Amino acid sequence: MQKIKIFSGTSNQKLAEELCKELELPLGNVAISRHQSGEIHVSYGEPIRTCDVFIVQSLSHPVNEHLIETLVMIDAAKRASAKTINIVMPYYGYARQERKSAPREPISAKMVADVLTTVGANRIITVDLHADPIQGFFD
Repeated sequence: MQKIKIFSGTSNQKLAEELCKELELPLGNVAISRHQSGEIHVSYGEPIRTCDVFIVQSLSHPVNEHLIETLVMIDAAKRASAKTINIVMPYYGYARQERKSAPREPISAKMVADVLTTVGANRIITVDLHADPIQGFFD
């Protein structure tokens, strides 16, 4: 279990704390800040090389802020040589946009899945997706 590290984004600090308590693991040290321009900066405060990293973060309101924060956390973990990057995402934002209802519309749920995996997420753990087909959006 010492190779498992759990970190929290800003959307679900309490859930991350409860998970760590239940698993008898410490909550990982990560600093998340904003530059004056609003850009998100993430810095892991402990080594995560060869660790299985779990990032607890919902795509709840404000969904776009939390999405970008998640992506930056994934990228930082990947660049720190994490073995695996697992996202614990109780709420999967954009899930209601799982199909086109008219021409020239995006399938945003698929786009979010693509972006998460392209940046470096190995697994997404979520609850109660809006539609079962979203499971197939992850390669």
